[in-house]
Formats: sequence, C-alpha cells, structure tokens
Amino acid sequence: MSSDLCGSSLLLALPDEIFSVITSSVPPRDVCSLGLSCRGLNSVVSSDKAWLAQCDNLGLVPFSTLIEWRKGVSSYKALCRFLVNIQPLMGIWVHKNPEVGNVVYVMPGFLSVVGCRIVPQTIGPLGLEDGPLLWTSVFEIFCKHDGSTAFLLHGRERGEDYVYPGFLKSVDRNCNMLLLEVEPLHQLDGGNTSSEIPFSPLESDDGERLLDFTSQVRDIVPDAANMIFFPPLRNDEFFSQQDFAVLHERRLLLLQMYERTLNPTELGSSAAGGGGRKNQSTTLHGFLQPVGLCLRAETMESRHYKAWPSMYEGQSILYKMPIEPPKEYHEYAGLWGGTYGWTPRRLSKETFRERLFLIMISYEVSEGKECMIATKILEGSSYAERPNGSTMFTVDIDLPALELFPCDSEPKPIDSFGGEGIVDGNGFRYPGSKPGSLFVLPNGLLVFIYKEWRIMLTLQRLDLAHLLRRGERVYSLPPIFNFVYPTRMYMNPYPEPSNS
Repeated sequence: MSSDLCGSSLLLALPDEIFSVITSSVPPRDVCSLGLSCRGLNSVVSSDKAWLAQCDNLGLVPFSTLIEWRKGVSSYKALCRFLVNIQPLMGIWVHKNPEVGNVVYVMPGFLSVVGCRIVPQTIGPLGLEDGPLLWTSVFEIFCKHDGSTAFLLHGRERGEDYVYPGFLKSVDRNCNMLLLEVEPLHQLDGGNTSSEIPFSPLESDDGERLLDFTSQVRDIVPDAANMIFFPPLRNDEFFSQQDFAVLHERRLLLLQMYERTLNPTELGSSAAGGGGRKNQSTTLHGFLQPVGLCLRAETMESRHYKAWPSMYEGQSILYKMPIEPPKEYHEYAGLWGGTYGWTPRRLSKETFRERLFLIMISYEVSEGKECMIATKILEGSSYAERPNGSTMFTVDIDLPALELFPCDSEPKPIDSFGGEGIVDGNGFRYPGSKPGSLFVLPNGLLVFIYKEWRIMLTLQRLDLAHLLRRGERVYSLPPIFNFVYPTRMYMNPYPEPSNS
C-alpha cells in the first residue's frame, strides 16, 4: 500500500458517503474523539453527512423529519447534541397523585420534546381508534440554533395560557426521576456552587412556595404559538409544508419569548419569610439571590412494589415507568388501553362513555411462577375506584385457562392463561381478588374475564405517540400543579373532557 494512504490518510481518502457509513457504527462521543486526533479528520467528521447518520441512528424521529429539523439549527452536529441530551427523557412518567392517574408521555415535538399529560377520560363517540385522545401540555424543551436547550414549563392562570422559562440542568443516561426545582442562576450557568444550599432539603411547603414565586417569571402564549405542537398526520405534501412553516414560526416565537422573559428574579425577605423557622438547617433565605426554574433528570435508588415505584410525598418529582418492550416469551409486555365491557372490534364507538384505562403489562417471577402483571396507571373517571399502581389482574403464563371463552360467535382465542383479577380491598398493596382468565384473540385484543361475574376487561395495545399527534389538547392546570399534583386526591382535578 502506498505510504501516503496509511493511517488517517486512508480515512481522508474515502468519499463522504462511505465515511459516514463507517462512523455510523460508533456512538457520537467516539466520533467527537476521532475528530480530535488530527485536523484532517476533524474536518471530515464535522461534515453534515456524518452527523446526519448519527442523528438517524438514535431513532428518535424519522429521517424525513431530521431533514426538516436541520433548517432550524446550525448543523446536524448541533442537532445530534440536542437529541443525545434529551433521549433519556423519552417515555412514560407517572405520579401517584391524583389517584385517577397522572401519566406524562415525553415525545418528540418539532425541534423539541413535549411532556404530554394524558387526561383521565372516557371513550368518546368515535371510539379510541377514530376519536381524539385528550391531553394537556406540561413542559417543552426546545433545541436552540446551536443545539443547546430551552426549557419551558406550561400552565394556565386567570384564563390565559402561559410559559414559564427555566433550564434543563442535567440528564443522566439512565434517569428514573424527573425533578422540577429552583436554583440560583449563576449555579445553573456553571458558577461556584460550594456555598449553595440545595433545593431538595427544603421542607415541602417551602419548596412549593419557592416554585410558586419563581413561576411569576412568565409570558402569555400568543395564539400563533398555541395552535399545533406536532406535525399533523397528513398525506398531502402541500398541507404538510404549510404545517412545517407554522411549526417553524411557533418555535422561533417561543424561543424569542424565552430569551426575553428569562431575567434574574430577586427574591426579597418578604417572599421567603413567614413561618418563623429561624432554626431550621435549610431555609428559603439561602435563595435570596437571582433564581430560576430548572429541570433535572436523575438516577436515584428507588423501590418498587411489583411494577409501581415508591414515591415521595409533597415533592415535584415524576417517576419513569420501566416499560418492557415485547420480546419472545414476553410478547404481551408494554402499554395497553382498555375498558370494561365486550368490544370485539377493538375500542370502538360501542364503548362510548366507558372509562379508559391505561395499563402496563410486565412479567415477574413470583413464588417460582412467571406471571404476567397488569398495572393500572390511569383511570378515566371522575373518582378513582382504585389507586394508581393497582394490579388489575395477574395470570400464570404456564397455566392455561380452565374456562371456555364465552362467546361462540367470535373467532376462537389463540391463547389463554389462568389467574385472578382485582376486587375491593385495602389500597393497591392489599386488594382482594377473584379467579379469572385472560384470553388472547386473533385481532390482538386481550380479554380478562372474571369467572364468577363474567365481567370483561378488554385491552388493546396502544401507540401513544400516534394517538397524541391526532389528539385534542385541553387546558392545563396552574404551572406547579401542572407538573405534579401535590396532594392526594381521589377526584379528577383536570378540565372536564369534552367527550364525556
């Protein structure tokens, strides 16, 4: 081999297309390291083709969306910086208050990620397949021109929609808790933190009061920025381009509001005072300086009861649900939607006004048996019959159902399992149970039937991202309540759904 085609020279001689294929097999961090090895390689790995391949490898948005997003950033490298940063946030986050369900699904928006709360609701007249899923916006994290982030908390006060600017402080790769906090602005900007008082040791009342005060830094959302959050599902290219133009305008408008609104907020003694707590080790007086909202995604040791995490009272924390992907022998794992009643054609208009349940199915070995566990994470009613985290049913995957499927006119089940379903009891840890069977139908439905009562709970697998993109957004709660509802409540505090 010629001496001038050795080492880095060999790589530099490759066409950009081939080089991007090679670098696509390594993570973004290694591509950056490769660029540090010499000037020539730095020039090659900085190309848009190499970083487009990196963005596509992350698999967060379709390739065509990446092409559209590139128009709003300086480079694909900047876009990849943003995508790597927010990737661990994607998925389902929950809290136990209110008991009807607090489910936040984080998904791509437009050069952003959006935290969408699924509003407890009944199934509308068009069914779940054709009717809109009701949701409300909790927060949004935008990608700036250089790939850095802009955090906006959403909320509604005095009949107006507001955004509340803040910072995305840190995101652990394997985060399981999402915390809304307040921190001094110079600490958020990387200044000296040795003398700072952390937010977490504050008493819950003080923490909530500080969050409320800091949320006074806000701006009203104009109509132009309140129309659509996601590219609608369209087949028409002309209207799709119109939607993209609206979304580009919305992002620029909100980023301008973010930069204009995010000014230091001086907390005075009157804001921190009250309560006479002069002797407590951590007080609000440690925050008498410019502060701002911040969002942190951390990995903390946590306990679970079955699939449901143990949660702290009185803190603005969302907890990530470990959704198990379907795989061999665990093919029914994942998120399902369902309701009581017989719905052989999926959740159709025949289930109008029935409660919508969101249920996570997971697998667990208990007493030497591998079981399938259905955990309730949302209940679409005005009053919760059973708290979040309740196990709706448990079946033994090695035990076939002993009962026959009760409907002769429908296709025969392709599989069945014996187990038990929830009845009245003491909370989600000690519920009562009655024998039942789970049947798998050819159209993909799961039907759990109580043996004694012949009551049916029918489930179908859900694609939340698809449902939300064509869903209907309803009004948010005030900002801090909108992130985590702070007190135990069995009633539904969210806006009354229009389809109920």
